[in-house]
Amino acid sequence: MTDVNFSPPLAAKPRAELVPAEPPLYELIELLFFAYRDFVADPDHALEIYGFGRAHHRVLHFVDRNPDLTVAELLDILKITKQSLARVLKELVDQGFILQREGREDRRQRLLATTSKGKQLAAELARTQSQRIANALAEAGAGSHEVAERFLFAMVNPEERAAVARLIRGNATRGEDR
Repeated sequence: MTDVNFSPPLAAKPRAELVPAEPPLYELIELLFFAYRDFVADPDHALEIYGFGRAHHRVLHFVDRNPDLTVAELLDILKITKQSLARVLKELVDQGFILQREGREDRRQRLLATTSKGKQLAAELARTQSQRIANALAEAGAGSHEVAERFLFAMVNPEERAAVARLIRGNATRGEDR
């Protein structure tokens, strides 16, 4: 990650004050749909082998990037219910991709980490997506990495930006240690 400032803007407008673009930005809306479709296609195919889907990918990604992540923290990151997570997490644990253990201080807490098998799959999925991103940035030209980071960060709800910035910064630091 580059040195883009992931601090929330001081004058970020609350969601209710945002003024919709007139006319709607259909081209960008559709490009986001198509970009996302293709961005997840490669991992989707790799996950089919295991009978996994996109929910498995998201769980595996964030657990791999955040060793000893609690279930509560994962629920907050993904913005899903405990019930939605339960099936996906059970499958990942049962098939040996994720370890789940009790917290050190609070035994009710469940800490999650990837196994070596989970790390390997998470790395494979990240490599395919990283290659797609690298190719797109190269095609977009000089300075596109920083512009893309600023654009995507600006797409995050203002009230979530500080938490997202902390998560990304923590991952960047951890990624250097690996």
